[in-house]
Amino acid sequence: MLKDALGEWRGSEEEITRQIEADPVNAQAWASRAGVRSAAGDFEGALGDLTMAIELGLRFRERIIAYGNRGIIRSETGDYDGAIEDFSAVIEARPRKSIMKAALVQRALAKEKFGDKEGSAADRRLARILSPDLNKQTTKK
Repeated sequence: MLKDALGEWRGSEEEITRQIEADPVNAQAWASRAGVRSAAGDFEGALGDLTMAIELGLRFRERIIAYGNRGIIRSETGDYDGAIEDFSAVIEARPRKSIMKAALVQRALAKEKFGDKEGSAADRRLARILSPDLNKQTTKK
């Protein structure tokens, strides 16, 4: 998960769960527990926690990461429609260029697996416009 790579969640699942029990509207704690659960392979738990974090409200950067992480999990678990929805939320938020490119590429992959070849090709074209170096990466299949 993106958040795992950034090293922003801390503590065990039990510690973070206690934090959530003490402050159930702490969106960041829900997102942190999602990172721990995802790393442990509990994708269902991570999806629920990310959904709760998004619903409770996260700051812009954390919200983009939460949508991206949830999209990755959804894609990995075969929920391509949900993944497309999450990557679209990232794209609609207009994050910095590198995040936008990553979301477009991930959405293209999900659309392809969902059976939307035209939509996938359109996302790949947009990603190439943002970064011509993606041309080699997105055409290798």
